[in-house]
Amino acid sequence: MKYLWTEDTGAGLHFWKLVNQLFFDDALVVESKESNQGLLDALAEIDIKEDDKYYIAFDCVVDNQDIRNKYRMLKSIEDKAEGKIIILDMICFEYLILAFDKLVAWTGTGKTDKIKIREEVLSAIENHRINLSKIDDEKTLQYLAGFKRYSTERVMKSLVGEFTQNEKWSVKGQLMGECWYKDCCVSEHTDSLRCGKPEIDDGSEKMRMLIKSEEVQRVIGEGII
Repeated sequence: MKYLWTEDTGAGLHFWKLVNQLFFDDALVVESKESNQGLLDALAEIDIKEDDKYYIAFDCVVDNQDIRNKYRMLKSIEDKAEGKIIILDMICFEYLILAFDKLVAWTGTGKTDKIKIREEVLSAIENHRINLSKIDDEKTLQYLAGFKRYSTERVMKSLVGEFTQNEKWSVKGQLMGECWYKDCCVSEHTDSLRCGKPEIDDGSEKMRMLIKSEEVQRVIGEGII
């Protein structure tokens, strides 16, 4: 069996289930272990069969000391598993959404300041973190300085929230917003700042476009395919 384990619950887990359904034809068993510690605990207890493989969607944010420590433990488990356990090379689920090239057009945000900040942040991603030395834009630096407990993951979640305030595009509930994966009426509301106009209406095809985006393909292409 092939398993994909994630620490995500809610929309993040739903995303991986849609990836499995639409891209892998349900070839994977997708499960949430509810936290990064939950992933470590589950991996410590498994009895790996000969044909088993475990793909681990672990949020690797290097500017968080606790996550760095847990990643080292996870990496040690992977190194001893003789290729049976594979850690996906990713920052977090929200980064996959933020990096999607259709995000601004599809969600229809009118927040030009946040669009600029998104561009600055994405261009400054380096080794699983935001390299602040690559950012010259004053408003972006002010935005980042406003986080009381700064981390790359917190920035990703906050920025994605700015673009997905419409509940139909939300990525923070129990499921992804319906417009990501269902045929939706977004194109009927082109005058709304909170709705965009995807060039396609078919829900499955929209989700496939997200799955086929550069960053998602890099993560699953290097790890699973």
